[in-house]
Amino acid sequence: MNMTHTTTEIREAIRDKLQRHFGRDSETATQKQIYRATCSVLRDMMTEQWMKHHCDEPGHEEKEVIYLSMEFLPGTSLRNNLFNLNVTEIFRDALDQLGFDLEKLQDMEPDAGLGNGGLGRLASCYLDALATQRIFGHGMSICYEYGIFKQKIRDGRQEELPDDWLTLGDVWLVPKDDEFEEVRFGGKLEEAWTTEGKLKVTHKGYTTVVALPRDMLITGYDSPLLNTLRLWESTSPITIDMKLFAEGKYLQSMEEKHMAEVISKILYPEDAHREGKLLRMKQQYFFISASMQYLVKKHFRQYGTLDNFQDKLAIHINDTHPTMAIPELIRIFVDEYEMDWNDAWDKVRQCISYTNHTVMPEALESWPEDLFRETLPRLHSLIQEINRRQHIRLMQNFPNEESLRNEMAILAKGQIRMANLCVESAHTVNGVSGLHSQIIRKDLFPGFARETPGKFTGVTNGIAYRRWLCQANPQLCDLIEELIGGRFRKDASELEQLRKYEDDKNVLRRLSEIKKSNKRNLASYVENTMGIRLDADSVFDVQVKRLHEYKRQLLNLMHILYLYLKIKENPNSDLCPRTFFFAAKSAAGYHIAKEIIHLANSIAGMLEKDPAVRDRLKVVFLENYSVSLSERIMPAAEVSEQISLAGKEASGTGNMKLMINGALTVGTLDGANVEILRQVGNENMFLFGMTVEEVEALVRSGSYDPWNLMQSDADLSAILRLLSGKIDGVRFTEVFHSLTAGDHKNSDAYFILQDFASYKEAQQKVDQAYRDTLRWNRMSLHNIAGAGLFSADRAVLEYADRIWHVPPMANGGSDAHI
Repeated sequence: MNMTHTTTEIREAIRDKLQRHFGRDSETATQKQIYRATCSVLRDMMTEQWMKHHCDEPGHEEKEVIYLSMEFLPGTSLRNNLFNLNVTEIFRDALDQLGFDLEKLQDMEPDAGLGNGGLGRLASCYLDALATQRIFGHGMSICYEYGIFKQKIRDGRQEELPDDWLTLGDVWLVPKDDEFEEVRFGGKLEEAWTTEGKLKVTHKGYTTVVALPRDMLITGYDSPLLNTLRLWESTSPITIDMKLFAEGKYLQSMEEKHMAEVISKILYPEDAHREGKLLRMKQQYFFISASMQYLVKKHFRQYGTLDNFQDKLAIHINDTHPTMAIPELIRIFVDEYEMDWNDAWDKVRQCISYTNHTVMPEALESWPEDLFRETLPRLHSLIQEINRRQHIRLMQNFPNEESLRNEMAILAKGQIRMANLCVESAHTVNGVSGLHSQIIRKDLFPGFARETPGKFTGVTNGIAYRRWLCQANPQLCDLIEELIGGRFRKDASELEQLRKYEDDKNVLRRLSEIKKSNKRNLASYVENTMGIRLDADSVFDVQVKRLHEYKRQLLNLMHILYLYLKIKENPNSDLCPRTFFFAAKSAAGYHIAKEIIHLANSIAGMLEKDPAVRDRLKVVFLENYSVSLSERIMPAAEVSEQISLAGKEASGTGNMKLMINGALTVGTLDGANVEILRQVGNENMFLFGMTVEEVEALVRSGSYDPWNLMQSDADLSAILRLLSGKIDGVRFTEVFHSLTAGDHKNSDAYFILQDFASYKEAQQKVDQAYRDTLRWNRMSLHNIAGAGLFSADRAVLEYADRIWHVPPMANGGSDAHI
């Protein structure tokens, strides 16, 4: 969509912003002031476009998607919005006339600190795709002041620093304080029967927290529709207790305000202690209660009834964090609108859908029932009622299967199981890859799948591919457009046409040149930021994702130690030079994961200090992994490490971003790697490791003995001897024992040693393939061509058709609003 503004108009609008907001002209303005002025002009244009389809007047009839997620990870907005609205060159020319460089302004922008990893990035990809596909769909979450944390690597170790992204990122947020909501915590319930024979529940003695909305406008590519990401900021209705202040109790006088504001301070506070659990619980209820109150009020104001609520809103729960939307909607319907319980329950079940994103037990949230009852007494009573009704039904459907009923129960062993509450209440439950969808039916929720098999479906994840291909890799994008035309920018399936060039040596040569150019760009970034010089002719091998043991960064590091020992044993060994890139954040309290980060940096130091290997092997750990850093890495990557234990990764999306940039996957048959295999064939990737069935069989056998496996494999023995000593002067005893602990029950939980031989063999095949430049580039071409399936556009259209039942708006537009 080309917005009708001239370079002169944009230039003068920026000048006007500088004068009005900063009292400066373009000759005296700072870079930050010109950045803010530029973003403000673009935001004004976006608001103007937003108003064409969203307003405060009733009358629209379109159904809307509400995407609830504890995190969103939009990355930077300036480059993305300019690209989506097709005004990049106009702004570049306007700024050039004012004496400023657009690229420098774009590089100034901090990533929005609203998410952590794949879950938040997927949510943002889907908001982008919803707007692109002209579907009314809006996100809701928390306006975190500091996000998760800014990662700093000091002496090889991760340190967590505040991520103060709002110092510049707030320019994209539209405050709407007059649309505040009040959220209640604690207190007691009083029950009384009305003269009509209804039970009336009154909530008293609660503490109130005020939720202030901050709206971020979401553009789609070449689309007239802009949607909204509504972020809630917490504060207290009481700014200061004047009585305490007058008594000289200055800190206590501000305590209530500070306790309220801490709710929206930091994403995912450490919850290993009671205070952390309580804060996480409050965070989740805070944004859910504010969001649901807002939606119900808006709907009632528009229609004057809630009878059609379920027909106009599709409310989607992204993993278990937003599960409280279920009892909160019932609370609002029953307590505030005096709706019959059965009617309220039916409405909730018709409008709620749920995506499960993980099979990891720690991510299937359970809350201590006593803490939940104390903090959210009304929600607890409603969940008790849902559980009671579920119990009656399960007794009828599974009368002789007590263990199955216990697995399906929402309340059990003093815990509230949020995943079970989601599956019990949602009309549709989906997995995020073909394999994952099978696992949630068979292993995660087998009772529910037996009872209501039609409730379960699968939608393979997708990415906002234009960001990682068109924006991050413009040279490759231009080549593709030259070969197959520009329709792929709107329809990623068009990439399949590239396959016809698999034997075109000129195309393959140009593909190689583009990759080399991107590798030089990344090498330059590493040298400028880290002082490390890289060989752009080496293989750029990339593993960038959240640091978790099941993702098996440790397996990759063990193979690097294997290559190191091989070179030390035979300095003339014929190995392609490799540069291994890692980027990952570990949860602040995840000790062993932080030790693995330290190990990666210590291996990097050891290699760099050894003249026999430093020109042949390098490890680079890029600190503070983010969307914008990802945009630098993906175009340069040649090998994509997707090596999680089979059955543990639900889907993955980094594998898709690397694939569309031509990297070749080294991976297990896990998550979306299965779909990648279908798209490119075994000959265009490097598979290794146990299958899900083989992992399950090994677990059932109880016979896995990593110590004996190590003793019987000379390579493993040598690697683990090295690991048990000092690496760059540091001992990694805990990492060593995590693989070889004597009791065998808790050692090598993710079968790194078991899969090592297969992984080593796959890496040898990588080495061989890379020597044949023509073959490698042909494989790369097939990966780009096969990546179209993994478009977020395709994914949201599947959701819209099969789960949400929300059609795209007609080309002529609409008066829909939120």
